[in-house]
Amino acid sequence: TGLLGTIQVHPDRPHVVLKYAQTLDGRIATASGDSKWISGPDERAISHALRAACDAVLVGVGTVVNDDPQLTVRLVPGASPVRVVLDSTLRTPDTARILDDDASTIVYTTDRASADRVEKLQSRHVGVRLVPTGAGGVGISPVLQDLYTVGVRSLLVEGGAQVITAMLAAGHVDRLIVAVAPTIIGAGTEAVGDLGIATVASGLRLTNRSLHVMDDDLLIAWDIETSAVIA
Repeated sequence: TGLLGTIQVHPDRPHVVLKYAQTLDGRIATASGDSKWISGPDERAISHALRAACDAVLVGVGTVVNDDPQLTVRLVPGASPVRVVLDSTLRTPDTARILDDDASTIVYTTDRASADRVEKLQSRHVGVRLVPTGAGGVGISPVLQDLYTVGVRSLLVEGGAQVITAMLAAGHVDRLIVAVAPTIIGAGTEAVGDLGIATVASGLRLTNRSLHVMDDDLLIAWDIETSAVIA
């Protein structure tokens, strides 16, 4: 499809593809937190195909709590990737669908999580891995390095806003895929938060555009220039 682009080989982390759906005015949720469904069914099928093409799919715990995603491949043929959650205090609900047996799950947490919660998740055959803290939660770089050591070479990141922002700020995104829906909702959750960029000229540069017109949505993909790392 051209959406994934060329897989970049890194010595210590997976190839990272960041994917999200937003309204035309750049929101991934309303002010009340509703995000279903911003994109149409054709675009969602492509999202499932992207999951099938990657070794693992990653979200933050906020997405788990608010949206309760399954993160499996259902709308197209293909195997489901390993599901990865960033959860610094292990507040993933016991009823979360991401803890079901449809695919394997790894939860990255910190020393802020209670031993009881760790033990409870492990008893459900969920991989719980302890990493250092980072900006606002789980450290991004240690997670990527650990995923690489367990064999993950391609990683699809699906949000939410805090994870999107942290990944971009750390310079760990190789490919960006954005679905733009023909909807305007005004105030709401921005896809990308503050990156500390003061001038337009110092913004992240995107290259190798791939544009796909769906029935309703636009699907646009770019590479992020390797020099585009925010100090």
